[in-house]
Amino acid sequence: MSEVQWNRLTAAELRALAAQDAVVLIPIGATEQHGPHLPTGVDDFLAAEVCRRAAVLAVEHTGVVVAPSIPTGLSEHHMAFGGTLTLSLPTLYALLRDICRSAIRVGFSRILIVNGHGGNMTALNALTTELTVELSTPIAYASYFGAGREVVRDTLETQDSLMHACEGETSMMMAAHPDLIRSEFLTEAHGPRITLPAESTEPVYMAVSFDQITESGVAGDARVASPDKGERMLSGCASALADIIVRDPWAK
Repeated sequence: MSEVQWNRLTAAELRALAAQDAVVLIPIGATEQHGPHLPTGVDDFLAAEVCRRAAVLAVEHTGVVVAPSIPTGLSEHHMAFGGTLTLSLPTLYALLRDICRSAIRVGFSRILIVNGHGGNMTALNALTTELTVELSTPIAYASYFGAGREVVRDTLETQDSLMHACEGETSMMMAAHPDLIRSEFLTEAHGPRITLPAESTEPVYMAVSFDQITESGVAGDARVASPDKGERMLSGCASALADIIVRDPWAK
């Protein structure tokens, strides 16, 4: 199997991949509270895992390399719980710009930012446009759970899409990083159902601290999570992301 991780490849190997017009995936997540039962790195770990799996699938059809993941995003709404790291919007833009610019200077021209955090979604829509103009390169963006929306919906019992530290995220962590689950706290891991702000149909948006939504830090019900559900979602999201890569949206 071909190596797909940027930081496990040599500079010469990366130059060769750039010369072959390989796709660069840039996973981005968050480092924020995820209730009593999950570590703060959930969004980062899952974005990186889906990207790795997608690259392994897509490399059969085109060159693919996965950049080191960006572990911190826009998480101001979780700060009240503690344990959370957050960036400002200008910092996130500068970080993405410099990583994309570095990849372009190596010779890559097909770049896909792959998001794993609901709080990044609205910003990344706008920042992808800014990056495309500033870098004169067609930068693409997808949230892995948006690419795999159908498998997520069809797998979950208590929700139709990902919430936060929920049945979905907990199941995927059980499959990918079972050693990081604090299973003794699973009975406490439930809270109200939510809609991600980027997917809301409400006519007005206002910033709301997450501790005003849920005391537990959880939205959804992690008590019905399972490794089997997690593996199905990780595989399905990776397959959907690989299909996007192979369809080559940069060629349009």
